[in-house]
Amino acid sequence: MTSSAVQTRTHIRASDIRGASRLAIDAAVGLAGIVETMHHNILRMPAPLGTATQQPARGITGVVYRTIRGATRIVGRGIDAMLGRFAALFDGNGTSPRREAVIAALNGVLGDHLAASGNPLAITMQWRCAGQPLGTTREALAAAIPAATRKLMLLVHGLCMNDLQWRRHGHDHGAALASKGFTPVYLHYNTGLHVSDNGRALAARIEELVRAWPVKVDEIVILAHSMGGLVARSACHHADSTGLRWRRRLRKIVFLGTPHHGAPLERGGHWIDVILDASPYTTAFARLGKIRSAGITDLHYGSLLEQDWKRRDRFARSRSKPAVLPLPAGVGCYAIAAVISKKTSRVAERLLGDGLVPLDSALGRHKDEARDLAIPQARRWIGYGMSHLDLLDDNRACAQIRDWL
Repeated sequence: MTSSAVQTRTHIRASDIRGASRLAIDAAVGLAGIVETMHHNILRMPAPLGTATQQPARGITGVVYRTIRGATRIVGRGIDAMLGRFAALFDGNGTSPRREAVIAALNGVLGDHLAASGNPLAITMQWRCAGQPLGTTREALAAAIPAATRKLMLLVHGLCMNDLQWRRHGHDHGAALASKGFTPVYLHYNTGLHVSDNGRALAARIEELVRAWPVKVDEIVILAHSMGGLVARSACHHADSTGLRWRRRLRKIVFLGTPHHGAPLERGGHWIDVILDASPYTTAFARLGKIRSAGITDLHYGSLLEQDWKRRDRFARSRSKPAVLPLPAGVGCYAIAAVISKKTSRVAERLLGDGLVPLDSALGRHKDEARDLAIPQARRWIGYGMSHLDLLDDNRACAQIRDWL
């Protein structure tokens, strides 16, 4: 066996193979549906901007497509059963940063589908240190973190990322800030789920962690990157609503490039849906854009609550904006933003921002006073000549966080 084959084997699990197989079958079934819709609309010969249909084809054509989908599912179940029998041939515990990054990206794009279909590639929320899951008992935590302190720093990653990616170019904010007396603990979660679902789960996970922590927790600080900031805000809301005790210990939240008011890339994806849906000859392709996860569509305007999406078509064109949710009361909130341009430029700050998040969104600023998060100027910091990911390892940003803490 070649060295490259050995290296590949060490970070591929049987569950990965089964998950990829199931996803491939789902994709084949979905593709058959897209082709059927396009075929059906063409046979109807509507006007270029006429009424489209998403209904399945009828007659012999419909029978053919139903047969294709049925046969594909049967084959998929057979492959899944076969892979289950050969699971012992694969390393059940091996992993690598590369594997973790691929699975995290896949969850960011398709995480809601993976979870709903029971795909083994779906990430389950958990606390981790050095990429290893932490136990949920006092004994397990004491063994894993023997030097646990009374000051807890929770790091919440962003969309399509994982806890290992807090380390970039040899730098990790959590490790660097441990000198301030904080014990860093990293959240690992499925970023393709709705922000509100992750927020509710995070609120419960923090309560569980604090109760089992080896020593009494006096202070909690959350360091959140990108979408992680929205999840943290949602968690605070759920904690307040249910009276969870950890909220009284939360002192500060530092947001790194958090799209408080949404990200333009998701709004661009929404308009692509609208354009493709405009003609019966292209409407089938609109389904391709609609495979993006609930987590991604929540970034349209920065949705934090279940009421923002419950009983609504998240892909439908709508002028309604999410409910107004202020920053958590009694918590010092700080915002760090980046701008790709090396000089102050209103155009670059508004249109480009850090490449993903506009400056105003990252700082919580909004022209509607009710939506403006009113983060004081002394609690804001802007890094010019930096990208969204540079916020993870920039020494100036780390120094600013250290000063705030």
